[in-house]
Parts: sequence; C-alpha cells; structure tokens
Amino acid sequence: MSAAELDHHNATHGLALPDLSGVVPTCTEVRAKHCIAALEEELQVMRQERGTKQRKTTYYISQGQVVRCMVALYASIEDLIAEDDCRCEVDWEESTTDQNCFQRGYIALVHALLWIHEKLSELDTDDAKDMLKKIKKGVDAAHSNNTSTLKDLVTAWINQSFHLSNLLKSDDKQSRGFTHDICGKLLCPAEWDWSIRDRTSDYIISENSWPLFVYENYSFSSDNLKKGLFMSKILVQAFKATFTSPSSTKEADGDGDGADILENNRCAWHALNQVKFKTCMASIINMRKVTPHSIAYVVCQVQFALSSISSWCTINGDFNYKAFWNNIVDFFEDVPGPVTSRRVTTLLEWWTRKVFSKNHHKELTPEVVSKMSVTALAEQRKALEDAAFDSD
Repeated sequence: MSAAELDHHNATHGLALPDLSGVVPTCTEVRAKHCIAALEEELQVMRQERGTKQRKTTYYISQGQVVRCMVALYASIEDLIAEDDCRCEVDWEESTTDQNCFQRGYIALVHALLWIHEKLSELDTDDAKDMLKKIKKGVDAAHSNNTSTLKDLVTAWINQSFHLSNLLKSDDKQSRGFTHDICGKLLCPAEWDWSIRDRTSDYIISENSWPLFVYENYSFSSDNLKKGLFMSKILVQAFKATFTSPSSTKEADGDGDGADILENNRCAWHALNQVKFKTCMASIINMRKVTPHSIAYVVCQVQFALSSISSWCTINGDFNYKAFWNNIVDFFEDVPGPVTSRRVTTLLEWWTRKVFSKNHHKELTPEVVSKMSVTALAEQRKALEDAAFDSD
C-alpha cells in the first residue's frame, strides 16, 4: 500500500487525529455509554457504603439493648467513659461514691460489650459520638420494650400465682401499688407486717428495705435475713422474659433442667439460613452467666411493674430507684470477706443454672463417651464382625 493509499485508509477507517485541544472525537452515543457506566459504578460504591453504614447502625443499636440491663440503669455511657478516662490521668484514691459507681459501670460495660473499649480508642471524636448516639437508640428502645413487656407479664403472673378473683388488668397501673392487697404485700418492706398500713414516720417505704417480692416464696425470716434473698419466682420469670424470651418463663420452677434457650436460638437462626430472626438479648452478646447488674435491673423493673406509677422516675415518694439499684449491686459486689463472697458466688451460680440451664457437654470427654451405650454397642458390633472374619 502506497503512502497516499495509507493516508486515505486512516482518514476513512481510523481514529480522527486530535486537534490542538487534544480531544479525540467520539460520537454522542459512545460518550453517553461512558457516562452511564461511570454513574453506575459510582452508584454501586454508594450502595456499598450505605449498606456498610446501615449494618454498623443496626449492630450498634442491637448491642445497645443490653446497656441498661447489664451496665447501669441511670448513668449515661458518656459518664462511664469520662470516669475511666479521668482515672487514667489523675489520682482516684479520693473518689466519691458516685465516681466509684461510674467506674464499676464502665467495667461492666467493657465486659458486656467486649469490643467497645478498643473501638473507642480507634475512632476519632466525631465517629465515637456517632457510635454512642446509635448505641443510645438501642438503650432507650430496649428499656421501653422491657418495661412494657413486664407490665403485662407481671399482671398475668400475679393473677395466676395468687388466684385472684378480682383480676389485675395489664392496662391499669392505678389499681396496683399499695392500693392493691397482693401488690402492696409484695412491695412492702420484708421486715414489716403488711397488715399495718399506716404510713407513719416509723413505716416509710424507701430503698433502705428489701421488698418482700425479692424473697423466695415471698417469705422472710428476721433471724436469717439472707435466706431466700433474690431467689423469688417472679424475679426468675422477669429475668427470663427480659434476657431469653417470654415463653421461657414457663420453666421458672425448674432447677436448670429446661431447654437451652441460647443454643436453640442459634440453631433457629442457622436453620432459617440467617434470614431476619428475632434474637434474644442474651444471644446478642453471647451472655452465659447472670451478673449482679442484670439482677439489679430486673429487680427494679419488677418493683416498677408492681407499683402504681405510670412512668419511670428516679424518685417515687420516699423511694429512690437509683439508690435501690446501687444497694442491690453493693450486695453482690461490696462483700465484707471471703465467706460472704462464696455465698454470693453460690447465689450467682444458682441464677445462671435457673436461667441458662445445665449443660454438661464439656464434661463429655472421650473417656466418658467410650463407656456410653452408643460407643459400647459400636465396639460390640465391630468385635462380632472381627470374630466372624477370623472364623472364616
């Protein structure tokens, strides 16, 4: 091909040479395709980012459900974090009671949400605030839901347990409290005789007394104040309803021989191929043991459910809920010595067994399994086959 023919071919079939602007001419349709491709790629990136952000939001809100239940009923997460930061920088030997409560709460927080301490150190200020804001959404939503659920369930439990002829109504809080004979008896300080109803200076309902409903069988012994304390059926029912599921409260009378709620919950989630499935609060953080803070939360919830007040408050008359919560936590955590510590440990083990059931799978060592009938029968069948083979 001659030079002239080559120039003609390029002019006819090849790309047009750019002018001084450097633009390589393309048709409108091609440019539109390029623009659409770029926009689709940008949209895909935005969708991925939005999906990631939404998953983080859902995760933080979900994790936040356990904060009031297992950490602190009234203190904010910011106060707990600030107290720990302060103790890292200054001497805390002269700390106040409230400051000690905050620090105790922060320790409970990092035990409940194992990831949060490290996450707070990684995020900048704005991202940390955004995370805490999402967590608090879960905090408030869960607390409101727990209060509403227990308001209804406690009514049903009281009606069933005490065989009331005039049944309590779940939507009527005004008829509860000390105006109702059974609710009043359960709320009454254990050391008093409920038949004495006059609220004189000698009979003030405050956080300085354990109410009768926290005692096993709602029975109190003045000679042994610790007997049956925090072992009542209604507390176990309320704990199960809050942390596992309302249906699990039917097993409150058993001694830990019921279904393994967490394992069943996990199996159901996998069986449904990880589709949207309502997970119990204990499963959210893989809770396997009952803690003092979780017991304190449930006791306060039952106290509120039995009372006649319609909305949460720190102080109701002479009763201070915040101080009451602290008294319960102190019972478990502020022990005078090893004897009391062992008793508290035994009580917490009792709670864990009642709520999460017994599970001895870890004790099924190969040696133990080898002596069980399934393995023994397998060995016998193998021996029978070996004997037949040798005889042939």
